[in-house]
Amino acid sequence: MSVYIVAHVRIHDRTRYDRYAAGFLPTLKPYGGRLLASDDAPETLEGGFSHGKLNIIAFPDAESARAWSAGPEYQAIVADRLEASEAIVLMARGFGRS
Repeated sequence: MSVYIVAHVRIHDRTRYDRYAAGFLPTLKPYGGRLLASDDAPETLEGGFSHGKLNIIAFPDAESARAWSAGPEYQAIVADRLEASEAIVLMARGFGRS
């Protein structure tokens, strides 16, 4: 079953975050991940949204998403994101088969 990673990110060090972002896309491919959306200023239609950036990533299944997150490709760049931003990162199951 497909899963989606949704990240709400507040960036406080743009230079370091941009370094992370420059290496991000290649980390997805080995795990079947696809970046579906990345918006620095998403439009709020309802409720409050306190973070500035929204990312949505699709994976074929939860195992692939977890393998990506723990994998050497992502681990090589994630320190820059952790130091450059605050984030809420969620994983949600999709409907049906991937």
